[in-house]
Amino acid sequence: MMTQILFVCTGNTCRSPMAEALLRFRAGNDLQVKSAGLFASDGHDVSTNTRLVLEENGIKCDHKSSFLTDDKVEWATYIFAMTNSHKQEILFRFPKAASKVFTLKEFVAKNGDVSDPYGGSLDIYRDTFDEMVPLIDSLLLKLTL
Repeated sequence: MMTQILFVCTGNTCRSPMAEALLRFRAGNDLQVKSAGLFASDGHDVSTNTRLVLEENGIKCDHKSSFLTDDKVEWATYIFAMTNSHKQEILFRFPKAASKVFTLKEFVAKNGDVSDPYGGSLDIYRDTFDEMVPLIDSLLLKLTL
């Protein structure tokens, strides 16, 4: 069975779609990847700065925001939250998923949260992307071991 990765953040317009697009770009067809938001409204475009940063790095992003649902949680092999507070909210809402919920940094043996660029300048979004690249590379390495 193919590994299915779900990234989760708040609104599903910045960090989780950035992680989704980056992992899909790096992994090719070796993984199935989705993202969702704990407080997302369905159907919103990715933020303009997220799209710009991804495009600067040669990554296409055709994304519409979506709310975290039971179906998505059940679908996922692993669920990677962007922050510890996201992780705690996922565990509160979906306690049966506890064995597959991690923060992205926790899973790759790092501390802390992925910084939130929401509302920031393009440079802040670039910083978040630059923070995410080694995390996604470490994630891929760990998943293929």
